[in-house]
Amino acid sequence: MTGFNYCHLSLFASYEQEVRTEVAMRIVFMGTPEAAVPTLRRCLDDGHEVVAVWTQPDKPAGRGNKVSFSPVKEFALSQGLSVHQPMRLKTPEVRDLFASHQAEVAVVVAYGRILPEAFLQTPRRGCINVHFSLLPLYRGAAPVNWAIVHGAKETGITTMFMEPTLDTGPILLQRKVKIGEQETAPELMHRLSETGAELLGQTLAVLQEITPRPQHDRDATFAPMLRKEDGLIDWSNSAFTIERTVRGFQPWPNAHTNLNSRGLIVWKAEPTPVSRPQAIEGEVIVAHGDDLVVKCGEQTALRLIEVQPEAKRRMTVRDLLNGTHLKVGDRLGKI
Repeated sequence: MTGFNYCHLSLFASYEQEVRTEVAMRIVFMGTPEAAVPTLRRCLDDGHEVVAVWTQPDKPAGRGNKVSFSPVKEFALSQGLSVHQPMRLKTPEVRDLFASHQAEVAVVVAYGRILPEAFLQTPRRGCINVHFSLLPLYRGAAPVNWAIVHGAKETGITTMFMEPTLDTGPILLQRKVKIGEQETAPELMHRLSETGAELLGQTLAVLQEITPRPQHDRDATFAPMLRKEDGLIDWSNSAFTIERTVRGFQPWPNAHTNLNSRGLIVWKAEPTPVSRPQAIEGEVIVAHGDDLVVKCGEQTALRLIEVQPEAKRRMTVRDLLNGTHLKVGDRLGKI
């Protein structure tokens, strides 16, 4: 059995059940956000020995800057697992700590740092990354967000052996996932995290049987780390493009604009027919009841549904209109 990819996964189910107890491995798990938790849980459910969990250091968050644990740390502690949170990786002490686990394999899911080459060479069977795209598409830190923003119809999960360069390693298994027409980035990430856990379980179950496939850089696309300015709405874009940014840039940086020189986040919106084609881009063309429609580029219009004014709660458009003097002819995005 060689050259496995997503087309072969239907053949694995019964075989996987037979070999689980035979391929139990000594694993170091490395991850931080909620999206990594299902894979850690799967490693435990499959009977692997998770000898250590590495996650990002605790950070202050919310009102009062109260220190909070990462979702991976919370789950790991609930399972009685050993947790490590080094501030830096490139020190002899941290490298020795990693080696002391004597792991067969490291499983990495959104850990948040690039592993030094010394780490990649330590586990006997290598370091396996669960990446939320069909590599070499959307290499980088935010593949789910950019897939939605760019209007992709499908994405998926890739398991791969890690290399020193970001997301370039040989592919082990892949599985395609369709993107819903109204799906937000958090919703898609939730689905992908569950699919990723399944795929990692299958990958470990048949790891010795897989022939890794090299990636081709010529086919690569990129998903860079998100910036605050990425979410700033350009009303000269079409309503369809803006609607994708509304869904794709959640939960941060969000699609945002300016209203009366203050910030306004758009949480939900939909393209709608243009009623005033002569209006300029960013101009309000309907402002009544539950309807707030803004003229966009390419003779399109966007109906806002849920918004959040600066320093206020998320609300419906009706609540926004009741609390402001917004009217037809006003402009969003004008400072």
